[in-house]
Amino acid sequence: MKKGFSDAIKDQYTKVPPVATADLTGKTVVVVGANTGLGFEATKHFARMNPGKLILACRSEERGSAAVKKLKSETSYDKAELWIVDLGKFSSVVAFTDRFEKSGERLDILVANAAMASYEYKTTSDGWEESLQVNALSLSLMSLLLTPRMVETGVKYATKPRIVIVSSDLHYMIGTNLEDVYEAKSPFRLLNSPEHCTQKLLNSGDRYSETKLLNVFFAQSLAELLKDTPVIVNSLNPGYCYSELRRSFSGVKAMVDCLMEKVLAHTTEAGSRSLVYAAVGGAEDPEKLRGAYLNINTPTEPADAVIGEEGRKRQDKLWADLIAELSKVDRRIPSIIKQLS
Repeated sequence: MKKGFSDAIKDQYTKVPPVATADLTGKTVVVVGANTGLGFEATKHFARMNPGKLILACRSEERGSAAVKKLKSETSYDKAELWIVDLGKFSSVVAFTDRFEKSGERLDILVANAAMASYEYKTTSDGWEESLQVNALSLSLMSLLLTPRMVETGVKYATKPRIVIVSSDLHYMIGTNLEDVYEAKSPFRLLNSPEHCTQKLLNSGDRYSETKLLNVFFAQSLAELLKDTPVIVNSLNPGYCYSELRRSFSGVKAMVDCLMEKVLAHTTEAGSRSLVYAAVGGAEDPEKLRGAYLNINTPTEPADAVIGEEGRKRQDKLWADLIAELSKVDRRIPSIIKQLS
């Protein structure tokens, strides 16, 4: 499917449906990036559904603690917990998932929400370009390591846990040719290279779009891996919303973005409804959401790069390379893949 700027504008003027609701009594929900923006607004919606436990997965102790207090103040929900995770460090992601494993908690909903936009080339302590690690690699690592617990939850409680990958319609609009990436011996290593991450790519926003495309590929691969389990995986587009994502903008760029927000942007709360729908909506037929890419709460064909025979080849190549890279981070990854295959 091709989606141009005019299609995106049309979506922005389409009324966002009311927030989906469900009874989450006794269930455990994890929201990544829950202290601000879409993540926090989604967390408020979940809190009003009375989950047994609501875990705010945040990088900052200070901002996360403030979010927990604000959540209680605005919803009266008092069973929220702050768990620290820094997606810029694989060790932090592993520590988070290990803590979950040791806790013995059930896990019913994982909202994998990350949106780092890089405008200069910086690497993490793990040697990966920041936005690639935060938006794609770490979210994938977290999802994979938590998958066995979610499968166990679904079987034990006869439920359908969900993994929600927050992507973006910007994945349709990548202006660069990625064929060299798909054909590379290691696509992720090429995506990580300074030669690929040119200043033009970073300034154009195409780098962010690349990471959101990787989210769609990952969601489809993970959904296929889990096709014979109770766990439902989907990805979604929250739309263009008021966001702290662009807080680093300055000068003309900031002025243009401010104008665009006033003319086009959904409120952050309205955008968060898409995350909530992916997590609890469609209860009358949840299987229709398995592997779906959701736009305005509707399963929608993703970008041409993802579909058809060529899309499948790209998906398989990226999946194999992702698993190879993440297996270097945590030796449990191959056994998890084998267990679920």
